[in-house]
Amino acid sequence: MYPSVTPPREVKIGDAAAFAGTTPRAIRHYHQIGLLPEPERGGDGRRRYGYDDMIRLLWIRKMSEAGISLDDMRAAFDEARDIEDVLGRLEETLAAQEADIKRQRAAVQRLRGVGSPLGLLSPLVTDRLSHLPSGALRPSDLDTLLVTERIFGPLGAAIQASVFITLATHPDLRDEADRLDAADAALDDTVDPHDPQVEELAAQHCAHHKALLQAIEAAGLDAAEEKLFEIDDAEASGEEDARMNAFEAVTKMPYGFSAARTRCMELTAQLLDGDLSAGS
Repeated sequence: MYPSVTPPREVKIGDAAAFAGTTPRAIRHYHQIGLLPEPERGGDGRRRYGYDDMIRLLWIRKMSEAGISLDDMRAAFDEARDIEDVLGRLEETLAAQEADIKRQRAAVQRLRGVGSPLGLLSPLVTDRLSHLPSGALRPSDLDTLLVTERIFGPLGAAIQASVFITLATHPDLRDEADRLDAADAALDDTVDPHDPQVEELAAQHCAHHKALLQAIEAAGLDAAEEKLFEIDDAEASGEEDARMNAFEAVTKMPYGFSAARTRCMELTAQLLDGDLSAGS
């Protein structure tokens, strides 16, 4: 008599998933993308998984834990791509993820240290405003810094912070800024762009800007700004954008300013440019 031959044991998808530490849904996905050959169904209409299938599932799990993508796994199994190429790209991806995690941890630490959403802005801005007392910075000021950093970069926002430091420490300048903001909003009420009050308001904006600059210089903040330009380019990526004028920056935002307010901004920029040219 010949000894009977016992066929290799095969298991259902649920048992295969449990052994490999995955899920039946994941195994079905592997079938769909060609990562795991799909076994023939038995007489009961169910798939059965053998030893080779289990080995493939275990390798898939190990490669997934190493961060290898499913596409790269398929290529590696098919020997269609050099494994060194796969590992090289994986190392680059992991390095980028590591850098992202480092930035995220630094942001969390700044948030803890600052104790306000200001910590979400760049270290240049956070450090610039660190000496201000709690509550000195208005929520609207913080919003403006967020916009400024997006348009001009960290360096531009850090320089903008000088204005808010000055406003926080000079109530008279803050009151005038509030009055000008209200006057700007009033321009949107169907005021003709060539109304004399538009030119008058632009002149007032120019005068207020000069007063701000004088206060900034008196406090020595302008000297601190010069030091900001010496910071490494990696921390001051917006240095070139910081030369953009205010009107150009506003056009990047989805504002719906009236023609009168837009002309007021243009006239203010012209007056400021004229003063700078005259002083040079």
